[in-house]
Amino acid sequence: MANFLNKAFGFEAGKHNVRTEIIAGITTFLTMAYILAVNPGIFSALDGMPGGAVFTATALAAIVGTLIMAFYAKKPFALAPGMGLNAFFVYTVCLTMGYSWQFALTAVLIEGILFIIMTVTKVRTWLLNSIPGTLKKAIGAGIGLFIAFIGFQNAGIIVNSDSTLVTLGKITEGTALVGFIGLMITAGLVMLKIRGGILIGILITALIGLVIKDPATGSAVTQLARNDAGGVMLLSLPDSVSPIFCQFEFHNILSWDMLVVVLTFLFIDMFDTMGTIIGVHQGAGIINKGNEEIPGLEKMFLADSIATVCGSCLGTSTTTTYVESAAGVGAGGRTGMTAFSTAICFALALFFSPIFLSIPGAATAPALIIVGVMMMPSIKTIHWEDYCKSIPAFLTIILMPVAYSISDGILIGVIAYVVTHAIAGRFKEISIPMWVMAALFILRYIFI
Repeated sequence: MANFLNKAFGFEAGKHNVRTEIIAGITTFLTMAYILAVNPGIFSALDGMPGGAVFTATALAAIVGTLIMAFYAKKPFALAPGMGLNAFFVYTVCLTMGYSWQFALTAVLIEGILFIIMTVTKVRTWLLNSIPGTLKKAIGAGIGLFIAFIGFQNAGIIVNSDSTLVTLGKITEGTALVGFIGLMITAGLVMLKIRGGILIGILITALIGLVIKDPATGSAVTQLARNDAGGVMLLSLPDSVSPIFCQFEFHNILSWDMLVVVLTFLFIDMFDTMGTIIGVHQGAGIINKGNEEIPGLEKMFLADSIATVCGSCLGTSTTTTYVESAAGVGAGGRTGMTAFSTAICFALALFFSPIFLSIPGAATAPALIIVGVMMMPSIKTIHWEDYCKSIPAFLTIILMPVAYSISDGILIGVIAYVVTHAIAGRFKEISIPMWVMAALFILRYIFI
């Protein structure tokens, strides 16, 4: 059995624990299961993409991508259609530019194929390894702040403000109260080093949500799915993906708009994935200390690339590595068994969706916030007194949450690194790949 687990998932009996890996996988699933509800909601704006079919496609894309990550890359990362990328697909490509969803799916397919080529030729690995150690440490901390910010938003602890953009929500009632109580409970469990503390915190918080009402709706924060007769639903059969399966449109593939759309998907996905992989490895302390390189990088990239192609065939937007994987890593996940457990949860969700979708954002928010804390230590080794390095690092860290974009934080950080070092005359510290990336990123902001 131990030999099988090692070959299948990179599991080492003396180093890893089966129970921990499974709990970590469930934890990752619970923090990212929202995509099963959000993705169909976003695609509902398009005619011809039924919500049930999109739900099934979303789950299947997550299952396929995460299984590839589990068995091939043997890493504790989960994949699913990416947030931001799905919004760009629907609201920009289809509703603003006026193209069909078949056109957008074709762009996702092309992007995935390009990613496979870039991975096989080691271009993606070359780009990531060219990023200086200072920026890699900043990326880890920036992602920590980003996912914590997502958690605060999901809980309603941080809300929209017309005057200041964001402000503190009313934490004495409703969703925010549930999230805040859950945060304190989860923090206590983690501080006491309770095994599976993050997962336990999610479940306890969801139960608390059953007895606390949201003033805005007058209903409990945790809402159990019910059928037409008013009974609690536990099971439901998944819808077919046939209406959206392999619905490609190739007659526009040589157009300028197709090029712009593909490049945009490419930039966002590539640097979101890079950022997630760097950040989660930094937070877990499993990055090579000597050269800041990440073991198994090309396999992770290839898993991500293949998942994007499969996702486009199933009928959904770009499938990418999820930053919420940090929750599972924070719970102790270190091998492909964690990803395998997450994939099994997505498979169950196809049939038990009423249960999984009943867990509110307020219940998973504390996990994201606590994991954000776990990802902050990487900044202590940044040389803050060296402004050539600290200014780009700070911009990378701060822009991820305030711009709500991992990729923009990385892109601006790379540009700032090259500019600050060039102004200081420290040209020897700027590698050729950094010059190339900075130039491309500047062009990206000008033309895309």
